[in-house]
Amino acid sequence: MTDAIAIPECAEFSAALAQARFALLHSVSLASKTRSAYLIDWQQLENFALEQTIPSPAALTDVRLRGYLAYCRENGLTNRSIARKSSALRWLLRYWQSEFIACPANPDALKAPKTDKKLPHAPAIETLNQLLDQPQPDEILLHRDRCMFELLYSSGLRVAELVGLNLTDIAPNEGIARVTGKRDKTRLVPVGSQAIARIKDWLPLRLGLLKNADEPALFVNRLGARLTTRSVQYRLTRLSQHTALGQALHPHQLRHAFATHVLESSGDLRAVQEMLGHESLATTQIYTHLDFQRLAAVYDAAHPRAQRKTHTPSPEPDLGSAIKN
Repeated sequence: MTDAIAIPECAEFSAALAQARFALLHSVSLASKTRSAYLIDWQQLENFALEQTIPSPAALTDVRLRGYLAYCRENGLTNRSIARKSSALRWLLRYWQSEFIACPANPDALKAPKTDKKLPHAPAIETLNQLLDQPQPDEILLHRDRCMFELLYSSGLRVAELVGLNLTDIAPNEGIARVTGKRDKTRLVPVGSQAIARIKDWLPLRLGLLKNADEPALFVNRLGARLTTRSVQYRLTRLSQHTALGQALHPHQLRHAFATHVLESSGDLRAVQEMLGHESLATTQIYTHLDFQRLAAVYDAAHPRAQRKTHTPSPEPDLGSAIKN
């Protein structure tokens, strides 16, 4: 008599999760980083299911999901991490629904916790002037670097948008660039006169690096191929150290500086939203917090009743002596 084959208690749950993983990996609606993050989150969910002996999606209730998120919080995860896990769970539950895999948990009832908005650090104008106003270098790649960083600050580009630019995306005479942002959405952004001047200086130098005359990329490396985002980050760090800024800059800080400085000067939140390519105005409003912090600092320094100075307390009057006199 042969022994019965032991079936793992959560085999059905794991099989349904494996099916969802396959669908996720072939999904074009999510960025690759998001897919990778969701896979990690689902692995942690599967570990939780094994611990709690959840045999199948049919046993995954709203109460159990809330217990899972509470378990994540008890293990020290921040609201931001839990919000991402909630998003990963909603994707999973909706996929199971679309495949008619029985699961009573309601994805719409899974509310993510509010996350604290992290205020970006924008370099001061003086720091950027020190970075960008150096004498024209002899090295071709430094010409390119100055051009790239001038353009990042001039137009508020993401670094991925910068390296994705093609020659045909720039209209120097009109001072306009066509940018392809997240989810392949395109937008037109203005390009400042100094950035235009740097681009015009760079274009003839670019030709000397090309190995393939049909290369469309605006910015190429020493081998004539399109630059990567990592290369841009490295070159900015290197240039920051070379110009002795006292801090290592990240390309995204130039985007923050663009948004902060334009908003300070114009106060036009909607225009800044369009130039940054934010889908929601709420995303752009973080820069109003930065502007308010600046105004609050000016107020504290200037208003006579707002200055926070330490005063030496006056000695208590001798009431006894005053009565005697």
